[in-house]
Amino acid sequence: KLAAEFPSEDIFLITASPVIKAVTNFKQVSKTLEEFDVEEQPSSLLEKQYPNIRVIQSGVKWLKSDEHKIYTEDGKEYIYEKLCLCAGAKPKLIVEGNPYVLGIRDTDSAQAFQKNLAQAERIVVVGNGGIALELVYEIQGCEVIWAIKDKAIGNTFFDAGAAEFLIPKLTAESRETPIECKRTKYTVEGSEEKGRPTAASDKLGSALGPDWHEGLHLKGTKEFSHKVHIEILCEVKKIHLQQEFIQLQRTSLTFPKGEKNVEPDEVLWPVYVELTNGKIYGCNFIVSATGVVPNVEPFLDGNNFAVGEDGGLKVDKHMHTSLPDVYAAGDICTAAWEPSPVWHQMRLWTQARQMGWYAAKCMAADALGESIDMDFSFELFAHITKFFNYKVVVLGRYNAQGLGSDHELMLRCTKGHEYVKVVMQNGRMMGAVLIGETDLEETFENLILNQMDLSAYGENLLNPDIDIEDYFD
Repeated sequence: KLAAEFPSEDIFLITASPVIKAVTNFKQVSKTLEEFDVEEQPSSLLEKQYPNIRVIQSGVKWLKSDEHKIYTEDGKEYIYEKLCLCAGAKPKLIVEGNPYVLGIRDTDSAQAFQKNLAQAERIVVVGNGGIALELVYEIQGCEVIWAIKDKAIGNTFFDAGAAEFLIPKLTAESRETPIECKRTKYTVEGSEEKGRPTAASDKLGSALGPDWHEGLHLKGTKEFSHKVHIEILCEVKKIHLQQEFIQLQRTSLTFPKGEKNVEPDEVLWPVYVELTNGKIYGCNFIVSATGVVPNVEPFLDGNNFAVGEDGGLKVDKHMHTSLPDVYAAGDICTAAWEPSPVWHQMRLWTQARQMGWYAAKCMAADALGESIDMDFSFELFAHITKFFNYKVVVLGRYNAQGLGSDHELMLRCTKGHEYVKVVMQNGRMMGAVLIGETDLEETFENLILNQMDLSAYGENLLNPDIDIEDYFD
């Protein structure tokens, strides 16, 4: 966006990764909903497309904002007029430095995971966001103990009702054939041979795209297809290596076959997970899919950034940090403006793309001394994704975030087909979750945006015999 706005200026992209993430197959589904793939491409493609872009492959050592200088790991320095920090976030591991704990958030860690899974008989997955959900669904031939701190799966994206709707898919033996993945993969030359260390969580990879597990062969050693046991309302209390565990003389459990069955496990495992509910399970390794923390480390030293509660760099409504000429966008930043009542920040690809695009517009407007309006994509939270092969659309305050107890939910559910939930407050629609091919996203998007009073329609709003789409056209 910057290169297009300033064709005669030099634009430097400093990145620790040899490949860049590009948005492909972009589709504007509705006013605020967009679908796209994220693809790894060699940086030369970007430089070919825009002759004024130079990609510098090196990590950043530090930022001297008072001198408008960036120092890179390879010993060079660069002077900037305007700078945008888009260094994303890194996985929040349950423990650092344990070879049996893998964090998944980028393409490299997904590959390390695949290698380990090939020899695995049982793994423990910790976390309840999008990556944990997808992972548990995709893994076959390996026992999965899934530890979640909430009452229901997928808490980041939906409620217990939606989780109930999805759970039968977890235990279904026969799987639909996955749609072929059309994204090209670029691997880093030489990275294959060296054999990656298992827990190289300090190495920065580029974040995973929305269909990261496509084309990865996620299959363990066992012959059955799906075995998932969910431990709810618990977290990891302690992780014991095999030797420590033997000395503890405690009992670990076999994979639960039924509710009552709690048999001690005779097998010796490389690592043991003790949960806060008192249960201990042995496994081959643990996947930590517990979210991310903004990657601010290289920039804080000697710079007086205002930092948000979640650890991100605070930005105002023009994506400006607290330092002159320094902007931030994507996972590294924390939106510190007064948001629209139906928008909130969530560290997702869609928002990263919107923020990057809007930050470039703001940098251009500031440089030219023009004023700029907040981008429309920040009017309404809107995200489209796929879980368990269902299309999933979440809009506005889809989990009644921040609405207190003064709201009501309306549901419509057809088992195995669709799940529709709307969040209402004072007769107005504030949010929605749509799973399956409901065709309601555009209508609901408009109803949330225009805040029309819907009290008169009551329950009929979700009546399947009424074509609501037509009605509000």
